[in-house]
Amino acid sequence: MNQLQPVRGTHDLIGETARRHAHVVETARRIAATYGYEEWATPIFEDTRVFSRTLGDTSDVVTKEMYTFEDRGGDSLTLRPEGTAAICRALVTNGLTQTLPQRVFYQGPMFRYERPQKGRFRQFHQIGAELLGTAEPLLDAETIAMGYAILKELGLGDAVTLEINTLGDPESRAAWREALVAYFREHRDALSEESQNRLEANPLRILDSKSAQDRALLDDAPAFANYLNDESRRFWDALRRGLDMFGVAFVENPRIVRGLDYYSHTAFEFVTDKLGAQGTVLAGGRYEGLVAQMGGPVTPAIGWAGGIERLALLLDAPPEVKAGIAVVSTGGETMPAAVGVVQALRNAGLKAELELRGSLKKRMERIAKSGASYVVLLGDEELQRGNAQLRDLKLRAQREVPIADVPRLLADEV
Repeated sequence: MNQLQPVRGTHDLIGETARRHAHVVETARRIAATYGYEEWATPIFEDTRVFSRTLGDTSDVVTKEMYTFEDRGGDSLTLRPEGTAAICRALVTNGLTQTLPQRVFYQGPMFRYERPQKGRFRQFHQIGAELLGTAEPLLDAETIAMGYAILKELGLGDAVTLEINTLGDPESRAAWREALVAYFREHRDALSEESQNRLEANPLRILDSKSAQDRALLDDAPAFANYLNDESRRFWDALRRGLDMFGVAFVENPRIVRGLDYYSHTAFEFVTDKLGAQGTVLAGGRYEGLVAQMGGPVTPAIGWAGGIERLALLLDAPPEVKAGIAVVSTGGETMPAAVGVVQALRNAGLKAELELRGSLKKRMERIAKSGASYVVLLGDEELQRGNAQLRDLKLRAQREVPIADVPRLLADEV
């Protein structure tokens, strides 16, 4: 019988991989809390309309990448391909549009039918943040600063570069879009087949194209800076001043775009050259129409998401595994006392395990290989005195101590 394997594009989180993953999540959760963010958890699958409405029927995610299925009741459901739409749906569903702003942190698995490669999976995991109900450029800067604070705490501050762009307000965006469409129509025959299809449905996505023939046209394409109105320029200037206030360095990249009409003003990406083609590790932007598409009021917001797998790959080393304490029963009547000691150690917040199998010699050999820091030995003679042998494996020292004192002593020393 063939051995079963994980489905293509999925992977198990075990050992070092699991520790790296958990470290990214725990670090992000802790930093986000210092900025006033509360963690939300939404279902892994949603009504398909949550994503088809918000991502657009012409987007690559909807047309090519969503895992959509019909349940037994005939409803169309989709495994979430991203987190923002679900957070906006939850905001409306739970009646929270009257208590804005809401600062939301989330983390969990997402699903896209993509070609698996280094740092990219079909089931992948993200951390993300959404600041719902604010329209101030300074808070855009603060949201970006929070993302950078997480990256720095992970030791990646020097490994990433912040790239920013403005998408302007709807008026500026519409004028620029019209100019872009006119330009690309003049050069339609030089576009790739994919970009020719995008020209009618979602022309801004042409700016993201990886095709060499498309990119050859971009240098002469109309620059958005020439179409910004006064309001958009003021917002753009204020954003850059805000990033300076928060001490976040940046470079301007006019090719960072978002293809959907509800995005506006701020767009940004933290990028690295350490992951090959998968260079973006955390990215986001400002949006305004998403909550309204869920049935709520027009609500300004900004958010970002970061790929946990990619961030975990960038960590210099996995988090250290905390040394444990082994509890060994060496006498016929000492097992109840050993169980009591191991539970007392755990109640004190210490990592402790009972070592049961084999001879005392074999058990001590396994304990030494496990990286444990101490061994608590319980023999019949010591138990009669109410004591245990406490062995420090690092110093190779052993002493007899009262059983009741073991948790306190080890809490001070481990």
